[in-house]
Amino acid sequence: MLFGSSGIRQEFGPGLVDLALRIGATTAAGASGIVVGRDTRTTSELLEHAVIAGMLSAGATVYTCGIAPTPTVAHATGCVDAGCMITASHNPESYNGVKLLNPDGSSFTRRQQTAIEGALEGSHWENWDRQGHVSPVDAVDAHREAILDRVSLSRPITAVLDCGNGAGSVITPDLLSEAGAAVVGLNCNVAGRFARPSEPLEKNLPYIGEIVRRRGAACAVVNDGDADRMMAFDEKGRYIDGDHLLMLFAKYLDRKHVVTTVDASMAIEEVAEVRRTPVGDSFVSEELLSWGDFGGEASGSWIFPEHSYCPDGVYAAALLCEIASEWSIAEELDRMPRYTLLRESYRIDAPGEIMAAIGADEPTHGIRFEDEDGWYLIRASGTEPKVRITAEGKTPQKAKEMLEAGHNALERAKRILE
Repeated sequence: MLFGSSGIRQEFGPGLVDLALRIGATTAAGASGIVVGRDTRTTSELLEHAVIAGMLSAGATVYTCGIAPTPTVAHATGCVDAGCMITASHNPESYNGVKLLNPDGSSFTRRQQTAIEGALEGSHWENWDRQGHVSPVDAVDAHREAILDRVSLSRPITAVLDCGNGAGSVITPDLLSEAGAAVVGLNCNVAGRFARPSEPLEKNLPYIGEIVRRRGAACAVVNDGDADRMMAFDEKGRYIDGDHLLMLFAKYLDRKHVVTTVDASMAIEEVAEVRRTPVGDSFVSEELLSWGDFGGEASGSWIFPEHSYCPDGVYAAALLCEIASEWSIAEELDRMPRYTLLRESYRIDAPGEIMAAIGADEPTHGIRFEDEDGWYLIRASGTEPKVRITAEGKTPQKAKEMLEAGHNALERAKRILE
C-alpha cells in the first residue's frame, strides 16, 4: 500500500509530485469541498500546488490554509467534505507526503485509503468549463479561538516552547501567550529547515531541561514538524515519556476509557480501562469513534474526541500549560506507576519480508508476545525502512529479557531469508 500508519510519506522526487497530482484528482472525485494546508518544508509549496491542481481538474472547490499544522487543517475540515495536509510530520526534511482527513478530524480509514489507491489510475478530469476554484481561508485564527474556548490557565506561568521550525510556529506561540503563559520560544520560525531533528524524542532535545530550570518554567512543550505531536518536560526539567503523558492527561481530564496502541506501557491499565490498537494515530481515532473518551500514542499523538479525532499537538500544548498552572506536574508523575520500557529500531531494506518471516499478517501491526510480567512487540515502521522492537517488564531484568527475546526473533527471521 502507498499509505502507511499515518498517510503517505516518501523521499521527495518527481514521483511524489506526480502522485500528489493524482491523489488530488482522486480525492476530489468524492469530495466537492476540500481544505488544503502544508507544513514548512522547502518542498511543501510545490506539492501543495500539485495536489490542488489535481483537485481543480476534478471540479472541486479548494480552501487553502497556507502553512498550518495538521490539527489546524483538520479543524477547518469540519466545514467541508475532506482535508488534505502536505507533510511528512516528524520525518527528516528530505521527506514529504500527504495526509487525508475526514470532517471529524480523523485520518482516512484503511478502507478509504484502499479506495483512493484503487482509483489512482482512473482519476477523473473535468472539461474546461467545469474546473474547480480556490479560496483562501484563515484556519489558524479559528483553531486558536476554538482551543482558547476550552483551555484557561488558573495562574500565570512561564512555559518553554520548541516548535522545531515546524508548522506549529504559526499558532502555538501566540496561543500559549493569549492563554496566559510567558513563552520562552525556541525554533519558532518557518525557516523550511529544522534546527533539530523533528521527532520530539528526548535525545533530540538535550538543551530543554537546562532552559526550564534556568527560567523557572512550570513546563516545556515541544511540537514536531506538523504539530500533530506534542511532548513535554516537567518543572524540574525532566523529559516526560509518552506513556506518562497519556496517564497525566487521563487523570487530569478524569478519562476512564482510554484507547492506546500495542506498544504503550502496561502501566496505563492501572489508571483506566484500556483498548489497544495497532500503532498509528489513524487506528486510535478509528477506535475512538465507537469506544473511549480519550486516546493517544506514546510517540506524542493525543486525541481528545470532544475536540477533534485528529491528534492535536497544539491543543495538547495548551492543555499541559493549564495542568502546570494547577498542579505540580513533577509530583503527579512521581506518584504514577512506572515499569522499565525499552525501545530499539533497526534499519532494514525489506522490513515487510522480515515481518512476514516472523509471522505477522500486517508488517506495521507486527507481532506481540506477552506474559504476566512483561511483553515485547516487533513491527515494521509505517514511515521509514525500519523494524522496531519495544519491550517492557515489571523489573529492569524482565524488560531486558523481553528485548533480547525480540532481538533473537528478528535474527532468526533474517537467517530464514538468507
